[in-house]
Amino acid sequence: MPDTKLPLDKKSSSIRAMFGDIAHCYDRLNHLLSLNVDRYWRWRTTRLVPPDLSGPHLDVCTGTGDLALAYHRAAGGKLEVVATDFCAPMLVRGHAKAAGKIPFLVADTMRLPFPDASFRAVTVAFGLRNVADTLAGLREMARVCAPGGTVAVLEFSTPRPWPLRPLYLWYFRNILPVIGRWVSRSSDFAYSYLPASVAAFPEREALAAIFAEAGIPGATWRSLTFGIATLYWGRKPAGIP
Repeated sequence: MPDTKLPLDKKSSSIRAMFGDIAHCYDRLNHLLSLNVDRYWRWRTTRLVPPDLSGPHLDVCTGTGDLALAYHRAAGGKLEVVATDFCAPMLVRGHAKAAGKIPFLVADTMRLPFPDASFRAVTVAFGLRNVADTLAGLREMARVCAPGGTVAVLEFSTPRPWPLRPLYLWYFRNILPVIGRWVSRSSDFAYSYLPASVAAFPEREALAAIFAEAGIPGATWRSLTFGIATLYWGRKPAGIP
């Protein structure tokens, strides 16, 4: 993983303020900086981990709700989806996009306000690396997932093939923060934080091991777009409350 000189401040108050500052342009920047490939990643997630109509679906760290809405669309509107995030300005944007199709609730992923085994699937897209404690966040996701249900994480990763890897890292560390600052008109922290947080986040085998520690053994993963993003998923064993 690349080195970074930026200290990662993952206190809840800092992360909440950072995302609140860029909520007004969050969707536009996501699509611009990924050349719209982020839409494909979410669509692909709903194919690799298809909607389970036997119970409700929870999307945590939902931001403006793109993955939650992708699941709602993939199920033809027949899936009960709940979306949570601890940044209210993000949820305001998501609520406007959803037009009443799904509820958006303010909630911290490390302290979800739901009983055990409430959902058939629990997902997160590009948000788990922002949780202060990755293991604690995954444990909460597993706790509210029903036995036999699925926990899935879509997250940025670092491509391994040469020469894509050095080109990607150069873009991610030098170009992306400049574009982010220019479009968002915000401080440089948010789009400098992004490559730093990706660099510090466990990938592939390492994250699968954290899945197992959180109560989701045997998690698998699929690299997307040459490894720029990776989808991880696993089932909560039956018989575990």
